[in-house]
Amino acid sequence: MTKGEIAAVLEEIATLLELKDENPFKIRAYANAARSLETFGGNLSDLQDEEALEKIPGIGKAIAAKIKELAATGSLKYLEELRADFPAAILELFSIPGLGAKKIKALYEKLHISSIAQLQKACESGRVAELPGFGETTQGKICHAIADRAKHFGSFQFGQIAGEAESLRNDLTAHPDALHACVAGSYRRRREIVRDLDLVVATKKPAAVTKFFLEHPLVESVIAQGPTKSSVRLRSQIQCDLRVVSAAEYPFALNYFTGSKEHNIELRNRALKRGWTLNEYRLAPAPAPSGARKKRSTTRIPQVRDEVELYRAFDLDFIPPELRENRGEFEAAANHSLPRLIEKENLRGTFHCHTTASDGHNTLEEMAQAAQALGLEYLGIAEHSRSSIQAHGLDAAKLRAQVAAIRKLNKKFDGFQLFAGVECDILRDGKLDFDDDLLSELDYAVVSIHSVFNLSEAEMTRRIIRAISNPFVTILAHPTGRLLLQREPYVVNLPAIIDAAAETGTWIEINAAPKRLDLDWRWWPLAKEKGVKCVINPDAHRAERLQDLWFGIGVARKGWLTKEDVRNCWPLGKIEKALGMKRQKWSDGVME
Repeated sequence: MTKGEIAAVLEEIATLLELKDENPFKIRAYANAARSLETFGGNLSDLQDEEALEKIPGIGKAIAAKIKELAATGSLKYLEELRADFPAAILELFSIPGLGAKKIKALYEKLHISSIAQLQKACESGRVAELPGFGETTQGKICHAIADRAKHFGSFQFGQIAGEAESLRNDLTAHPDALHACVAGSYRRRREIVRDLDLVVATKKPAAVTKFFLEHPLVESVIAQGPTKSSVRLRSQIQCDLRVVSAAEYPFALNYFTGSKEHNIELRNRALKRGWTLNEYRLAPAPAPSGARKKRSTTRIPQVRDEVELYRAFDLDFIPPELRENRGEFEAAANHSLPRLIEKENLRGTFHCHTTASDGHNTLEEMAQAAQALGLEYLGIAEHSRSSIQAHGLDAAKLRAQVAAIRKLNKKFDGFQLFAGVECDILRDGKLDFDDDLLSELDYAVVSIHSVFNLSEAEMTRRIIRAISNPFVTILAHPTGRLLLQREPYVVNLPAIIDAAAETGTWIEINAAPKRLDLDWRWWPLAKEKGVKCVINPDAHRAERLQDLWFGIGVARKGWLTKEDVRNCWPLGKIEKALGMKRQKWSDGVME
């Protein structure tokens, strides 16, 4: 088992202990051990060494023994005993927002509810509202949450299934009988929500590749098996289809199964205008209509060995997969005006990260080390402000202490720098959680909304515009507050926000956390047109989550952004000056 899988087991033990109403210290011990293990930088072999494990903070002798058992055998007797006390489906209830261990325990003991289906029936009959501590309001919220869950059934956040998709692609690419392999579909287009995975493989031995795919460790069950197409259910529960084709068919299959539907229709129409027919296997002369005299195409069909040559056959520049939504990419490709989209290698640093000072899992030093390991030149630390009590937000004294720690730590670096910032809550009326005197002591300020989501569109829009009009505000974070497949965005006039950001010189964030990916890619062409600059931030609460920047790059590419549009593609020397640009303009009287 990997350390991530073992940490998940420890989290499950903590959850089951909560349901059993065990000693809070015991529960916290398992939860803390899971956090420590996730940030453990040692070798996997150390997981079978009890002495090495006991040196990890938060892991005592008893838990070390259990980790060793898990690492050695892949199972744990203690966990099986805990699971035996509850129905298997009861852990599903934790996926319903607002339901914690105490409420789930009450539902189980008082109403014998151990599944979401049973919970829904109890809500519909009104029995949940009758329980102490619940009431009509809580029952209504639970019903709404269950309905949302049903609406999103079969949908997955891009980041939820990226690990499986990349593992399968890598393993199929390395297979000796695979000539080419790629993940197609909405995944390749970097859509924020994915409903299935499409793998396309070119091979001379389809049976061998298919057998390898069906027996892959990530496959939980086989749905269908055929000579050219097979479907399976992966561990994450997403359906994954494999299509095996010849090398000659590969560029057409890859293009077709990448989509989108609208993009494919336009490309096929362009083929028909030339007297051709295009499908997932080939480009060929279009057949003459029934009864009509056969007419030869006046345009010779060129050889197509890859997607570049496929688009060239239509006198188009290669269209990157992220842009294939029929939203202007054909016109730009015909006019040779497609932008050179941002690449992950263009990023030089990032902002909006958290440490153990608020609700992060790693120290300042560990976050800095992780950033340098990724090749970044700078990292901005933006802890939550005091109003975010649930996130252990910092008060003024603690924030100033962190700023001092950052300034001290920077003296040890060569070619790398930490920037001192804050993620400052936008209060209901648009005022900020800290005053200007404190904000002026920082290198930058990120502002965001974490509460009062139910304002009208006009009120929410005024609230945000007032906040970003402050000269000490640098970045507007996750501008719509959405949590993909969990929480709808709050209502806000985004064109007005974009206009205000352009006027005030405020950067807008692409929050790269897979659950957010906010601001949505659909808004970036407008923001770019207005001159608004983007900053890609991981909102990292763990060192390893800095790698979520990759997801943000996908959103930026899908939004037609180049490295010139993204501020954190600037090198260290240039970004230092840029961080103070807004407040300088204000002091110079450029902004009123």
